Amino acid sequence: MRKLALPVAFAAVAAATAVLVPAVSAAPAAPEELNWGPCPDTGIPTPDLECTTVQVPLDYADPDGRKIDLAISRLPSKNPDKRRGVLLTNPGGPGGAGLNYPQLLTNPAFPAPLPQGVREQYDVIGIDPRGVGHSDPVTCDLTPEQLAIGNLPYANGPADVVRQAEVAKAEARQCADSATGSMLPHMTTANTARDMDRVRAALGESKVSYLGASYGTYLGAVYTTMFPQRSDRFVLDSNLGPGGYDIEAMRGFGRGMQDRFPDFAKFAAAHPEHGLGTTPAEVTAKYHELADRLDRNPVAGYDGSIFRGMTFTLLYNDDLGTLAQGWRALDHGEDPKLPGGVPTATDNVMAARFAVVCGESDWPRSVQSYQRDVAVDRKRYPLIGAAAANISACAYWSKPAAEPQVRITDRGPSNVLMVQNERDPGTPLAGARELRSALGDRARMVTADQGGHGVYVFGANQCANNAVNDFLVTGARPEQDSSCAAESR
Repeated sequence: MRKLALPVAFAAVAAATAVLVPAVSAAPAAPEELNWGPCPDTGIPTPDLECTTVQVPLDYADPDGRKIDLAISRLPSKNPDKRRGVLLTNPGGPGGAGLNYPQLLTNPAFPAPLPQGVREQYDVIGIDPRGVGHSDPVTCDLTPEQLAIGNLPYANGPADVVRQAEVAKAEARQCADSATGSMLPHMTTANTARDMDRVRAALGESKVSYLGASYGTYLGAVYTTMFPQRSDRFVLDSNLGPGGYDIEAMRGFGRGMQDRFPDFAKFAAAHPEHGLGTTPAEVTAKYHELADRLDRNPVAGYDGSIFRGMTFTLLYNDDLGTLAQGWRALDHGEDPKLPGGVPTATDNVMAARFAVVCGESDWPRSVQSYQRDVAVDRKRYPLIGAAAANISACAYWSKPAAEPQVRITDRGPSNVLMVQNERDPGTPLAGARELRSALGDRARMVTADQGGHGVYVFGANQCANNAVNDFLVTGARPEQDSSCAAESR
């Protein structure tokens, strides 16, 4: 989902060997009696949605034990006579709330909002995943000071890693000691996939279609691996690698920004009125100079670390003019006055992210290992690599997942369409290619010659959007992987 909140970043050693996890508990065959009604406050108006809750086991190995609530929403089909089924959605994360996502997908302000043909065929379903938002939420009791550090704390040297280690240690302890600490081992992607299958059953559907973005691509891949015969048409947009948010994805933020930043450098150089340089090289030099200056003398709450994170976040979008204006303001010692001010994540978002990312992978315990990673990635990915490789709460995590990760395989029907921007800062093309390889003949991938995070609805490439629309409406996919050329705006 596109919002001004810094994407979470952690550094880790290689993820634990993933195995194929069976569905521990089959979903009930009969639909539930769901009491649909108005939706709770999600931060945006949701006039077209109706909401309800579904109960699921906290621990699927103990299906008769403690239950938790999932908040779900429904954007009903615009033409019940043409209705094909349900389209489950996930906007990303982990930690991203999805209750209002069906409404967001129809927003006419986006380049290619959900078209009538898709809305006629599906009830579009939103879900706040377990532990998130209006579902029973997890917490780490993070302080405003901890949240204000941001999700990408840049390390200028070994001493910064040592300082961040103390923050990370406190965060991990707070998560473990919180009132929801017992939930953390069960905040797995596999359990979230099982929750999706419970929602499917509660809706009375034998199969579901799916639209997932960012982390939602990994969640979708896990679901269709665990429940291949219950999967109809699956769209994975802006793809993680087959290991989910493991070390490859975390440190991949550095690579993603290196891929994407040249688009902004060319834009700013072509608009000298912003005063950021007249060549891409000058704009790149301005980035480093401004970050160093803000480290010495922050402006309106923006130090060099927050400035780097702000730049990374706004590179998710095609609104490069807003980013240029923000740079210009900071360059002149002024508040950039971005929507929402200095972006921070909420306690619930961070707690849910920590639970999934820290719990599902093994993490190095030694501060020195992170210092080495930071030194390597500062040179390899100089724009933000030293932030993506920095230490996090995962180094001190004491609540490992109750089960191993799911190994994504090519076993199952050929019913997955992947769409991917060539220059995606959050989920680089390299990771998408790895997921494509893991899915084998189950998938086809359409790659768009554009930058930013998000292809379908949020991106302006008509060729790529049409590929998704055709698949959701007719089931037709390209016979082989294909590319969409850049399109002028």
